[in-house]
Amino acid sequence: MENEIRKYTLQNAVEHNGKAEEKSVLGKILAFDPALKNSIRDIIPIIRKVVLEVNSMDPEKQKAELKDIFPESFERKKVTEKKILPDLQNVKGEVIMRLAPSPSGPLHIGHSRMAILNDEYAKRYGGKLILRIEDTNPLNVENYAYDMIKEDLDYLGVKIHQVVIQSDRFDLYYEYAKKLLEMGKAYITLCDEKEWRKLKIAKRPCPDRDIDSSIHLERWENMLSGKYDDREAVYVVKTDLYHPNPAIRDWAAFRIIKNAKHPRIGQKYIVYPLMNFSVAVDDHDLGLTHVLRGKDHLNNTYRQLYIFDYFNWEKPVYIHYGKVRIEGSILKTSIIKKGIKDGAFKGWDDVRLGTLLALKKRGIDPEAIRKYWIDVGIKDVDIIFSWENQKWALELMILERILTSIYQTLIILISRKMNI
Repeated sequence: MENEIRKYTLQNAVEHNGKAEEKSVLGKILAFDPALKNSIRDIIPIIRKVVLEVNSMDPEKQKAELKDIFPESFERKKVTEKKILPDLQNVKGEVIMRLAPSPSGPLHIGHSRMAILNDEYAKRYGGKLILRIEDTNPLNVENYAYDMIKEDLDYLGVKIHQVVIQSDRFDLYYEYAKKLLEMGKAYITLCDEKEWRKLKIAKRPCPDRDIDSSIHLERWENMLSGKYDDREAVYVVKTDLYHPNPAIRDWAAFRIIKNAKHPRIGQKYIVYPLMNFSVAVDDHDLGLTHVLRGKDHLNNTYRQLYIFDYFNWEKPVYIHYGKVRIEGSILKTSIIKKGIKDGAFKGWDDVRLGTLLALKKRGIDPEAIRKYWIDVGIKDVDIIFSWENQKWALELMILERILTSIYQTLIILISRKMNI
């Protein structure tokens, strides 16, 4: 018996920086042989003696003896070793990363991957994680979603260091838009939208593309003052018209939306930046060092890099992970909104949905979600997230936590009764 006690005492000491705990050793012994509960009074003095001996040893000697008498404990630890994400590349100083949801509704299971992976890296490097709410499309913004997003991140255990809302930053976007026009790197087109697209696909310039920048600056002021109607004038960033990917050729960066009321800023502005322009400016202005997102954003990255090159800005490190297809869950915001309105769903937390509110209502442990995304990692391989395949793992983790809590409570009660 003393040999078994010593084995588990050494194991506990190695796992806790050289200091074993009597309660933990007692728990191990009772788990090894539950029948020993009837002999606790005889076991406790032996445990106390062995713990004192082991704790007086050098940690390296503890490891050496444990490896000699209980080598399988090291093998088991290696098998169950926690998976970790690969290191970030090109880390020079403070790591600054961001989450960039749109407030069209609460977050869903797909968003949790982006949130958790960025959070893991920010915590690992002692860096800064920015929540940037991208609300520059007034046609798809819900006032209640701003708070919902923050609550969802709290549920996931994601730590945010700064909150930035894009609708507060229009003047900054306008400033850089004007600079690009002055540099001849952008233009205002009055061409018919369909004709402009046809010319772009054919690798031909729109007639507006190469006229003098002074005219484009005048058109820009006319856009801001409301002299054009919706779609009548569009701000375009120049790229390579011969780029092999038509999606990268000249892309729209600002549009006019006159008859929409933004839930935060009302109708203060009528010229709205599109995602690729505002994101590029913000990523520079906020000092982003690493941008982690799905590979469905690859084309957006190539577009945004033109802005970085034109202004000679230092580029962040871009990391694109594989796409995720999530089976068995309704995620599309417009479908959920309609379903709630029509009474098909009880709300955003309806357990049939894939929202984080629904997962929370179902009692899903957020640590299980975090573990899953860390296990998947940041490889560019596409995956399928199936609830049929993952449900057992999530529920098993919940059950394991419950049983562990019960077991620890029993050990504490036994220990108190025996005055350990």
